[in-house]
Formats: sequence, structure tokens, C-alpha cells
Amino acid sequence: MALIEFRDVRKAFGPKVVYRGLNLAIERGESLTVIGGSGQGKSVMLKMLVGLLSVDSGEISFDGQVISGLDERGFSKVRRRIGMLFQGAALFDSLTVAENVAFGLREIGERDEKAIRGRVTESLGYVGLEGSEDLWPADLSGGMKKRVGLARAIAVRPEVLLYDEPTTGLDPVNIARITDLIQHLQRTLDVTSIVVTHDMPSAFRVSNRIAMIQDGTVIFSGTPKALANADDPRVRDFVEGNAPENEDASVILGGTA
Repeated sequence: MALIEFRDVRKAFGPKVVYRGLNLAIERGESLTVIGGSGQGKSVMLKMLVGLLSVDSGEISFDGQVISGLDERGFSKVRRRIGMLFQGAALFDSLTVAENVAFGLREIGERDEKAIRGRVTESLGYVGLEGSEDLWPADLSGGMKKRVGLARAIAVRPEVLLYDEPTTGLDPVNIARITDLIQHLQRTLDVTSIVVTHDMPSAFRVSNRIAMIQDGTVIFSGTPKALANADDPRVRDFVEGNAPENEDASVILGGTA
């Protein structure tokens, strides 16, 4: 049985249909990367999984339980098992690095301050930021903010880690650092990982399997090698960075693409 499964999930925002039948299974312990163009609903998928957005119809199951209809209290139990790195790191500016990393622990009811300090130190060590506990988010570079956000996600020792565009806005050095870190955590913590990204070099490095979403459904799912050799022109165009043949160049150059 898959650890996570989306079954015929449909989601729309007014007239904008995001999913018209999402079917995707994630096995325990695998590292799945989800790719696709902007506006295809990749981040929406992650938010539905943790209950930040509801499904219109269909089901999402986690570890054999249908979770898509749970209330906030029910989802709080699910979130204890799933850590998420948000696209912009989503650090609290009014909290120090240590307080940011400890936030999730306190949310799930941890009250032992010594245990919290130990877990914060350990989690910052995983992401290479030992000694940064007293810094403020304003003191951090973009890459450091991502790593603090990741330390916060792993502090609760989740079974699943979700990465929403983990390398967006970073320079090549930090992209390589975050990519290496995703691989390291996968090996060290033995977690199930779902990575949403546009960064194809990172996708090929961190994935056991890659799924591509387009037009409200999964149009490809397979190994990185299978993706590289895919016959579907939609998949090839995305992987190779080519605009579709019927794309009007004036749209792209005009900045409205």
C-alpha cells in the first residue's frame, strides 16, 4: 500500500480548474519530484496534502487513512508526521533562528525546554548552521533562510518531508547546497520526500521518481532515466526548456507567459 495517494482529486478556484483528476501514489521511503509549468498546481497539491487547502472532490489518503475530509483537529495529527519547507522559507521575522526552529515542536505540545534546545541544536547541525541560534531572519541570506526553514521542518522528526520550490531564487552555490542537503536528509533520516521544483538538474539528482503535471492531471511518472528518454513532446519540451511549437513568441517576450 502506498504511503500517500491522491485518487481522482479535483480542485478549482472559481473558473480556474487546477486539477480535473489527479491520481498519484507515493511509496514509503521514496523521493518523488513533481515538475510542471507555472500555474499547474504543484504547490496546491502539497497544500491539499497537509490540509491548508481542501479538495473539491476525490480523496487523499495517508498511511491507509482518508484524510481529505478531516477537520482542523484531525489534520493536526497528520501534520505531526509531515514536515514542509515553504517556498519562501516562511520564517517568523519576530523570532530568532532558535525560536523559529522550535516553533513546530511547541505547536505539537513539547514543553521540555531542555529537549527543545537539544532538538534545535541537532536540527541546525543537520543543515550546517550550528551556532546560528541567536541570529534573526533579517541577518540571514536567502540560502540560510531556506536551511533554517528546513531545520524547522525536520525538528519534529517527520516521516514525510515536502519541499516547495526549495531552490527558487538562490544562486548556483546555494542551489547545489540545498540539493545536496535534500539527498543527505533522505539518506540520514530515512524520510519520504516530495519535491516540487522547476530546477531540472536538481530534480534529476534528488529523485527516485519524477512526475509531471499538466492540464490538471499527471502526464508522466517514471524514473529520471525514463524522463530523459520520454517520447511525449510535452515532456521533452519541458525538460529541454523549449517553448511549445504553437506558442506565440510575442507572448513570451511580452512578459505575459
